[in-house]
Amino acid sequence: MYKSAPHSRTHRSRIGGFSMVELAVSMTVLLILTAIAIPSLMRSFRTYQLNDAASRFSDMLKFTRFEAVRRNTQINCQIRLIGTDWTVWTTPNGNTTPLSTEKQLIMAGFAAPLPAGGPPSPGAIATALGVSVAALNANTLSGANGTVTFDARGAIRVGGNISSNIFVFYFGGANDPEFGYRAVILLPAGGTQIWTSPQGGPWQRVS
Repeated sequence: MYKSAPHSRTHRSRIGGFSMVELAVSMTVLLILTAIAIPSLMRSFRTYQLNDAASRFSDMLKFTRFEAVRRNTQINCQIRLIGTDWTVWTTPNGNTTPLSTEKQLIMAGFAAPLPAGGPPSPGAIATALGVSVAALNANTLSGANGTVTFDARGAIRVGGNISSNIFVFYFGGANDPEFGYRAVILLPAGGTQIWTSPQGGPWQRVS
């Protein structure tokens, strides 16, 4: 009869696992990688927020212009600080609060409209557009309540007259300048441009 061989008392199975030293080393490596990755992720997120704010604001201007041409009448793009949020909306009226039926954009948080003086000097923008820095700064509508009026041809009107001014809207974090800035340029004919700048400049056009 077959008899199984007796098990050796010296042969024991071992259960694998981490020692405290291995666990401590792993946690240290994880913390180092996290510390390296967080600033990069934050910068990428802030860049996305700035690009998104400038793009959506530019789209609101384009939409208002399109509506003015489509309806063959003057249409306003209103910009107001309502509570703690900036609200931008398209309206044929002079209302100071948006109606529920009107297309609107709410801008809150990091990438907010900024007045001139905070972002870098728009020297590169002025040179590219053939105007002076003083003229650009004088026509900065950003950071304040304002109205942009498009006529039936899509051009900008101020006080009932066709405007020859170039308007600038700045965006950025008032308390986080290290992430840079964006600028939306509104031309007299109604077209828009988007510019970008790091904290210390210079400005470069991106669209």
